[in-house]
Amino acid sequence: MPELVLQLTRAAFLALLWLFVFAALRVVRSDLYAASGLRAAPGRRPSRGGGTSKPGRGGGRSSGPKALIVTAGALAGTRIALDGRPIMLGRADDSTLVLDDDYASTRHARISQSGDDWYVEDLGSTNGTYLDRAKVTGPTKVPPGTPIRIGKTVIELRT
Repeated sequence: MPELVLQLTRAAFLALLWLFVFAALRVVRSDLYAASGLRAAPGRRPSRGGGTSKPGRGGGRSSGPKALIVTAGALAGTRIALDGRPIMLGRADDSTLVLDDDYASTRHARISQSGDDWYVEDLGSTNGTYLDRAKVTGPTKVPPGTPIRIGKTVIELRT
C-alpha cells in the first residue's frame, strides 16, 4: 500500500509541474503576441486633418515640438529628441523611455507622429495614461506643453 501512495504522489507532483510549465508558456506567449501586435505598424495612424502632410506651409516641422521632456518623477530632467520615430514608454528594457515606476506597465504607451501632429496612445496599461487630466482611451493629439501622466511620471512635448 505505501508503494501505491508514493507512486500517486509522484504522479500528482509531475502533473502540477506540467501545469506550471504550461501556465508559464501561456504568459510568455501572450506577451509575445502583444509585443508583436504593437510593432506591426508603429506610428501609422491616419492624420486627423485629412492628409498626411501639409506642403503649403513652408518650414515643415520647424514650428512643432522638438523634444520630449520628463518634468516630474524619478527621471525628471530627461530629454529625448523627437525625430519622427515612435516613442515607446513603459517598464520594458527595449522602451525608448524606460519608466521605473510602480504604476507603469511593461508596454504602457506610445507617442507617435502623424503628419505635423503628435499623438499619445495607451497600449492597454493597467493604470491608464492621462493627457492633462483626461484619461487617454485612443490615439489622442498632444498639444505642445500639455502634461502626459503615467503613474508618477509626467512628460511634455516641447518646442
